[in-house]
Amino acid sequence: MTQALELYGLKRCSTCVKAMRWLDEHGIAYTFTDYRDQPIDPKLLSQWSQALGGWDKLANRASMTWRNLPPERKTPGSDAEWLALASEFPTLIKRPLMVRAGQIAALGFSEKKYSELIG
Repeated sequence: MTQALELYGLKRCSTCVKAMRWLDEHGIAYTFTDYRDQPIDPKLLSQWSQALGGWDKLANRASMTWRNLPPERKTPGSDAEWLALASEFPTLIKRPLMVRAGQIAALGFSEKKYSELIG
């Protein structure tokens, strides 16, 4: 039996919906946490940022939320500033983020990537 996964994202995000549908179709157990409904603990966000190689890897700079930020908010200079942005605007966290055995297994979704990781 495959180890249960944790999936983080937004329940109305089309990419998250595709990821959950793929997991369901393949009989993979997972728990889903919506960033808006259950804000992510700042310590965990910091750990994710470090594991991915920095906030630039975790932040969704392609989002409309990012593009609509005032210019002075687009250059956070510290973890505290990044955490404040992520807390205020959960859509700035890339998604879906898959965690397995306490480690980030995937960021984003593609059938190929998920098949390689889980298949």
